[in-house]
Amino acid sequence: MTLPAALLTAAVSAREPKCYANTQDANEWVCWQYVEDRSDQILDALQWHVQITLAALVLAVLIAFPLALLARRFPRAEAWVLGGATGLYTIPSLALFPLFLPFTGISATTVVLGLALYALTVLVRAILDGLRGVPDEVRESATGLGYGRGKLLLKVELPLALPVIVAGLRVATVSTVALTTVGSLVEGTYGGLGRLIAHGVDANFRAELLTASVLCVLLALVLDAILVLAQRALTPWTRGGRV
Repeated sequence: MTLPAALLTAAVSAREPKCYANTQDANEWVCWQYVEDRSDQILDALQWHVQITLAALVLAVLIAFPLALLARRFPRAEAWVLGGATGLYTIPSLALFPLFLPFTGISATTVVLGLALYALTVLVRAILDGLRGVPDEVRESATGLGYGRGKLLLKVELPLALPVIVAGLRVATVSTVALTTVGSLVEGTYGGLGRLIAHGVDANFRAELLTASVLCVLLALVLDAILVLAQRALTPWTRGGRV
């Protein structure tokens, strides 16, 4: 190496942030400089994580709702519906995601479908329990007022079942935020923050690993808080009234 080249390398090394350099004595867990330098990469991973999580939850609700109605309408189908939803959750992600590859390929759709099926375990039972928790006298009163089956469901049963349903949705949301990281098995980008976590583990990149993990926790807390606020807004009668 010539002298100018050596000086250039030394100058570049001097400008490198030492708190996340890939050396044992400088590879720190907490490094704000890493967040500033890699902000575009971190935000891109976070955006993917949010999009895939929300898409999976919306799809899970769209599937779980008719299944819960089917189980309530036909008691003989309940064991099959609940058993099937629970059985899906027992399938490892390493086995479930590849099942969709022949149909959806290496795409975000593969990850969304897998995550939605995992969320069914909680959502189907929560919707079913919430609807069954509506008092019979309330249904009878609504029926006496001329409410048909559809109007009874939308105007009476669903609002009263909402606290139980949201409780299940909160559990499913937190679980989905965590499971989205597994999407990196299909393709790095579709794992959202999981891509950074996997790379941080493989490269022993402590700052990257901790930053992505903390963002996963914060994302779960934010989405959970949003659901709580939404429930309070949609069910004002559940708030404690002033004496």
